[in-house]
Amino acid sequence: MKLIFASNNKGKIAEVQTLVNNNLKIFSLLEAGITEPIKEPFDTFRENAWAKADYVYRQTGLPCFADDSGLVVPALNGAPGVYSARYAGEPADDAANNRKLLAAIEAMDAPEAYYQAVICYIGDDGTHYFEGRCYGHLVHIPRGTGGFGYDPLFVPNGYTDTFGELAQDIKNRISHRSEAMRSFIAFLNQPEQ
Repeated sequence: MKLIFASNNKGKIAEVQTLVNNNLKIFSLLEAGITEPIKEPFDTFRENAWAKADYVYRQTGLPCFADDSGLVVPALNGAPGVYSARYAGEPADDAANNRKLLAAIEAMDAPEAYYQAVICYIGDDGTHYFEGRCYGHLVHIPRGTGGFGYDPLFVPNGYTDTFGELAQDIKNRISHRSEAMRSFIAFLNQPEQ
């Protein structure tokens, strides 16, 4: 089965491809021939995931999915939230986003945070959503070079290493995206009615 992932984020694409079985080939936006940026005009992960998936489905007519995900810090009223990728402004820059977040939590002691992912799938049978969360806390000194985004600052509950330090197979088991992807893959693997 060919499935378009409405993303050109190499980190996300690699992470997602490791989560699916060999029967499912994930294609990026670029591989699907979509080169223009897709707008994310909404204030919720769910609506932004839908906006991206809907655009790709209308352009290609092929089954596709999009995720919108980010880091939520309750003590910062949910920031960076849906603006996680552009928290420090455009163009998106992980290092600048991390610096801004570190400045915002400077006076806080290991603030609680969670990653949230929402996947929107659009196919011939309609629109479906799948969600995942990974709870933890933030550290004040970035640790590790793995992952992307805020991974060097985020320590998931039950661990002492950041997502930037954890082995990819561990992150794939516990991440917000893997939780949402497991639900999505279970849906795709259902026998046809």
